[in-house]
Amino acid sequence: MQRRHFLSLGAASGLASMSILGAFGTRASSAATGTFEVTRSKAQWKAMLSNAQYKVMREEGTERAGSSPLDKNYAAGTYHCRGCDLALYPSKTKFDSGTGWPSFYQSLPGSIGMKEDRKLFSVRTEAHCRRCGSHLGHIFDDGPKPTGKRHCLNGVSLVFKAA
Repeated sequence: MQRRHFLSLGAASGLASMSILGAFGTRASSAATGTFEVTRSKAQWKAMLSNAQYKVMREEGTERAGSSPLDKNYAAGTYHCRGCDLALYPSKTKFDSGTGWPSFYQSLPGSIGMKEDRKLFSVRTEAHCRRCGSHLGHIFDDGPKPTGKRHCLNGVSLVFKAA
């Protein structure tokens, strides 16, 4: 009887762990799915990106808050996708959200795609580059006027080009 109880407890623990890891973990190549203008193999992405960039852009990871120098960059220019160089956000829509991540209230027209993200026990809106599918961050409804949106992005997904 004790052995059966132990095995049942072990199986239940294993299933719970898998559920938790599924909610928090990353999937291999979990960047946005679909047809994109710019496509690369996993090996090509790994060759062009650092480990941190790959984890965020291709596996939907998140960089540590406050780690990106782009968070405090307020120079005039445009933020581009690191994966394909598509212009994504004009500096005039950037604001200090106090979150530790570069934040914008609006993207350039037709530059980003969105999908539902159900990880972390909630439903969020994930933002990705519409041309290569690279994960950028998430969009929340607590931003400033005129949109009321906060595009909370990972700096490692972006390249800033001064005006």
